[in-house]
Amino acid sequence: MTRQSTTDTVATMTTQPDRHTRRREATRTKLIQAAKSLFARQGVDNTRIQEITNEADVGFGSFYNHFQSKEAIIEAVLAETVAAQGAEIDALTAQLDDPAEIISVAHRTFVRRARRDPAWAWLLVRLDVSHNVVLASLGFYARRDLRAGIRAGRLSVPHEGLAVFAAGGALLYVMRAVLDGQAPKDADIYHAEGVLRLFGLSADDAAKIARRPLPVGGTSAQDSA
Repeated sequence: MTRQSTTDTVATMTTQPDRHTRRREATRTKLIQAAKSLFARQGVDNTRIQEITNEADVGFGSFYNHFQSKEAIIEAVLAETVAAQGAEIDALTAQLDDPAEIISVAHRTFVRRARRDPAWAWLLVRLDVSHNVVLASLGFYARRDLRAGIRAGRLSVPHEGLAVFAAGGALLYVMRAVLDGQAPKDADIYHAEGVLRLFGLSADDAAKIARRPLPVGGTSAQDSA
């Protein structure tokens, strides 16, 4: 064996996780996925650790090998959910220059996905009841986009924080209406239009932007709303 091949072999051995590490990662993933499913079905407060381990089909003691408490797995679920959704919206709006359109696309995507993926939407809605996920976590993205619009002279609000709270609360209620079958087909458009008007856009401008075709990506323009 040459020196180079020996070096490559050693490097591979040191970078690849061993069987024990892979098993730990697999168990942690199963616990998080189980928690997601239960939180979506019955809410955070109604879910016990024993139910999470049963859903994941792992021993009760295994839970504490990965999480110190129920709050710790809630934080893990929140972090994973928010990171995934934030990345999807950023990718979807990467080619857009108008802050108002970016906000419209973000809100429309959430509403459309609530219809397309009810389990995901229930998770977000039920997590928010106890942990303010949309306002506290996804609020980062909302504030960033709103500030960009204000700097560009495109948007204007009396109070930035309250505007974000109002838009986030409206989003959750519209998603809940979609889940309950009470929202109209074009709920995503009407909601985005309302948010843009809340953020200071004229009625005509808001209506026009909210009805633009969605960028191709995560939740495509062809998905029914």
